[in-house]
Amino acid sequence: MKSWPEPIQFRQPLRDVRLATRSTSEADWAERLQQCEQASYERGRLEGEKALSEQLLRQRGEVLELQNGVFASMQQALPQLVRACENALISLALEAARKLVADMPVPAEMIEAAVRETLAQVEESAVFSVQLHPEDLALLQRMNSPVLLSPSTGERMRFEASSEVSRGGCLVKTRFGLVDGRRETKFELLQKSLLT
Repeated sequence: MKSWPEPIQFRQPLRDVRLATRSTSEADWAERLQQCEQASYERGRLEGEKALSEQLLRQRGEVLELQNGVFASMQQALPQLVRACENALISLALEAARKLVADMPVPAEMIEAAVRETLAQVEESAVFSVQLHPEDLALLQRMNSPVLLSPSTGERMRFEASSEVSRGGCLVKTRFGLVDGRRETKFELLQKSLLT
């Protein structure tokens, strides 16, 4: 028998090593080979299960992180969505009210109320002119409205027709400035107060 010129080194110590003799039958070799294959298969299966388990844990962690991110973004988006819906509903309600009011007939009482409300904002001693839509002024004159005939107004107040003023509203001009009592201005102020 020939010897090797260099020693053989193994990475791991050998276990269950036996000297094979010529008396070992082929059936023993086949059985031993099958046992080795079975052991290798079992080792491979265990390593595969371990690798799969680690991969599943890693993926579970990634899914949990993704889920937390989705929940966090939903928590941030929800108040913004609520605010946007509220603003849209307010705008829709104001627009519906504006369209309803625009088609309504304008009675003298409505014009008188607008003039009184706007005059309440004017100083008592000021000289001013009240501008009304031409049809509104004609309506108040035909009805001999008490607003036009008030003795306290005297020479301090003049009523004028103006195409700048929409139906149902008025503008009061004083030497200090303008008091806007038009319906569209009231709607704009209401919209600003509701949407801020």
